[in-house]
Amino acid sequence: MDDVLVRIKRAVLAGRYLFSEKASTELEADGLTELDVAEAILNAVAIYKTIRSRSPRRDQRGEKLYIIVGTTLTGLPLYTKGKFLIDEGRETYYFLISSKRAE
Repeated sequence: MDDVLVRIKRAVLAGRYLFSEKASTELEADGLTELDVAEAILNAVAIYKTIRSRSPRRDQRGEKLYIIVGTTLTGLPLYTKGKFLIDEGRETYYFLISSKRAE
């Protein structure tokens, strides 16, 4: 398993993850919970894709964003996009930018 995915899963298991307002809105619109997202990430077998942010609103342009498609324990496929938040040089949280049903 990819080292980055292991780091993401460990952050989720430790409860060190946060949701953006956009991700929270997407969850609500799809009738999903934060637990659904945690299950999907923990059940994922690989990072689907890694991209570089091009958004001018990001703290650091070009930061790595990780796209994970996983399933809940009931088999519902979810799409998530997130990044690591660094505080005082330490990886602190996994921050979910997008969380919704996968198409």
